[in-house]
Amino acid sequence: MISLSRSVELSLGSISSSKMRSALTTMGIVIGVAAVIANVSLGASFNQFFTNEVGAVGSNFIVVTSQNVNVFFENQLHVIKNSPGVVSVSPIKQQMAKVTYVSTSRQIDIQGVTQDYEQVANLNMESGTFLSDQDNYVAVLGSDVANTKFDRNISINNPIEITFRKQDGGVVIQKFIVKGIIKNPTTAFVQTGVEPNVRIFIPLSTMNSILGEKDYGGFFVKAASLDVVKATRDGIDRNLGRSLGVPSREFNNPDTKPYVLVDQLEILQQTDQLSAALTSLLTSVALISLIVGSIGIMNIMLVTVTERTKEIGLMKSLGYTKRDILFIFLIESTVVSIIGGVLGIIMGILGAYVVNSVLNLPNVFPMMQILMGFIVSIIVGLVAGLYPANKAAKMDPVEALRH
Repeated sequence: MISLSRSVELSLGSISSSKMRSALTTMGIVIGVAAVIANVSLGASFNQFFTNEVGAVGSNFIVVTSQNVNVFFENQLHVIKNSPGVVSVSPIKQQMAKVTYVSTSRQIDIQGVTQDYEQVANLNMESGTFLSDQDNYVAVLGSDVANTKFDRNISINNPIEITFRKQDGGVVIQKFIVKGIIKNPTTAFVQTGVEPNVRIFIPLSTMNSILGEKDYGGFFVKAASLDVVKATRDGIDRNLGRSLGVPSREFNNPDTKPYVLVDQLEILQQTDQLSAALTSLLTSVALISLIVGSIGIMNIMLVTVTERTKEIGLMKSLGYTKRDILFIFLIESTVVSIIGGVLGIIMGILGAYVVNSVLNLPNVFPMMQILMGFIVSIIVGLVAGLYPANKAAKMDPVEALRH
């Protein structure tokens, strides 16, 4: 049987003798593999982007929100603080209110929090400092509120007026001094309901004093780690249910609870499903290109067999067996696929890098999937070259020489 090195030498000679034809054949594989690699890399980059976005909102967070007023009080705050796995917790309360700065008024979400909120929500200050539990009539603004909502930018020590609406319909207008401005966390895509850049934060005690209320709207909780978020959430759920008198027989029915819990893992699972669906869609489209490329290889190899009929007859007359001819043509199609696969990987990585740069996505190149794309390109070459190689191997040498 002919050696592998001799088969490769003959295959490279055939490829180099018809450079244009070989280049066009290779191009089909290059485009197919590049599309698969680029789309797989984009899917992984989107997944990392979603993870970063959720992580920017807070570390290992659990958000507890009440369904009605007068549900959460100081007792529930202590219940959550004493739940296993809880590192810190900030009660929260929010109201959409009219905010006036100089002569401009806007409707902005006002959120009452404690000083622990800064740690729980992973906040970074652009200027000034965050609230402390000793503060009264001061406010911390999200970056968008300070820089884009009003006709003029708001700086620290500037006064703003907030118009609160009480439950009895009364209105209270109160002046606050801006203590700090929060740096924009750039959570542009994944919205969790706790984005700080579009909110104004004030001390919760001050907010309740103005409204004449004592309850909390919910809690923003930080667990010890992402690994224990699920267990911590379950513990908070059980303890809150008991403190609020939720019957144990109906505890698994969410409709019986006057509150809702959302955690970071739940949001990450949703984004993982989204990125997986996106990756599957993009990869499916790219695989079509790879199939088209394989058809191109088969067509060109069939043409090659026809063009080299006399050469095949001569090779058989010189002692080359059916197996030798089959092997030579299979090696030729495989070499084309390998060249196309290598070039496709390079183009795919470069293409993904360019798209990531344009979309401001992290660069993630999963090596296992890239290796799989290369292996698939080789398999495609083998499968596409099998029929033409078999056709060449079955040729009658006398008929081939007459051709």
